[in-house]
Amino acid sequence: MNAEKNAATISAKDAWYPPAKRDRFILKQLVSKDFKLKYRRSALGVVWSVLNPLLMMLVMAAVFGSFMRYNDPSLGNYAVYLILGNTAFQLMSDATSQGMNSIIWASSLLKKVKINRYVFPVQKVLFAVVNYGFSLIAIALVMVVERVPLTWTAILMPYALLTLMVFCIGLSLFLSAAAVFFRDVIHLWSVVLTAWTYATPLFYPFKILPHWMQVAEHFNPMYIYITYIRDVILYHTIPSVNMHIACLGFAVVALAIGYAVFHRHEHKFILYI
Repeated sequence: MNAEKNAATISAKDAWYPPAKRDRFILKQLVSKDFKLKYRRSALGVVWSVLNPLLMMLVMAAVFGSFMRYNDPSLGNYAVYLILGNTAFQLMSDATSQGMNSIIWASSLLKKVKINRYVFPVQKVLFAVVNYGFSLIAIALVMVVERVPLTWTAILMPYALLTLMVFCIGLSLFLSAAAVFFRDVIHLWSVVLTAWTYATPLFYPFKILPHWMQVAEHFNPMYIYITYIRDVILYHTIPSVNMHIACLGFAVVALAIGYAVFHRHEHKFILYI
């Protein structure tokens, strides 16, 4: 319903834009509209995007802080360790959950207007990235309070975010196509996200895992992205070449699979939505 209202803002002139330019215009309008709708009638507005990760970090730090420091002092500053992991994982969770439903939510529009269908899942990922941008303020505040310096290695942060965004787009394309044909995917994905949360070292150290799980973590995309972010922000180190390749590899593979599945089945969406 929201997508229909957003697309209605496109004028007759805009409809004659070249496809690539028209898609960028639509993406911009959809992201802007979603942002306004999210904070409409909210007294604090975008401040919630800063408060949410802060409050979650405070609760988890209070519960797990002393215990985790005792088990692995090499974690460094636990508050920063925690908020970096939680915010990155939340970005993926929000992007894929919203992207998965995007085609279904846009059903009324897709039945009336000819538009590139991939725009909708991509838009949801971009909106999640915009929200993540506000959580960076929360990360900065925690670093200031905890006196964790920001060094030049932080310039590598955009690489992690860019590859993570591409990874989320790939997942969202795949999930949005699957959800059209199998609604159970929507419920199953929430279970997968819960399991994925506990399977990723967000609030506990990697070293407490048994050997077989440590090996398995190297096939966990979110462990790779979060470790990269922690390396450049918290530990002030340059990730290895293998880490760079892994970030890019997961992104490319997810995008290739997601696009292939989406493109192959998108012509049948109209029959199931």
